[in-house]
Amino acid sequence: IASGQSMLAAMILGADGVQIGSRFAISEESSAHLHFKRLVTQMGEGETRLALKKLAPVRLIKNAFFEKVDESEKRGASAEELKELLGKGRAKKGIFEGDLENGELEIGQVSTTIQEILPVNTIMENLISEYQLAVKGLSAEERFNF
Repeated sequence: IASGQSMLAAMILGADGVQIGSRFAISEESSAHLHFKRLVTQMGEGETRLALKKLAPVRLIKNAFFEKVDESEKRGASAEELKELLGKGRAKKGIFEGDLENGELEIGQVSTTIQEILPVNTIMENLISEYQLAVKGLSAEERFNF
């Protein structure tokens, strides 16, 4: 979730809360490397894919490391082989050290909607105002049922 409108949609569908990790990962205050943040703000549709399903499924940005993972998974690599390919510190290398080719670049599918690196305060203000505006757009009956 990265917008107030999508927060409202989740709530209407019965959610008690939402996860906003990707939006905050691309905030000014985030410890993610600036190269990673900039890459995310420039991505288009289809530039992430679900991978490492035999370990702990994550959505990865397509890069050289992703291609190795994808190739391994397509040929039926075991969880053990995938662990070896992943190694230690791969996410740190990509997300926090800025190695955009060989690092593991985890980010949510919603990341393609993130166009700017903003301070958390602005992100929160935007989420609240977008949510409130979306609620106002509901009919009186929809608001009552919500």
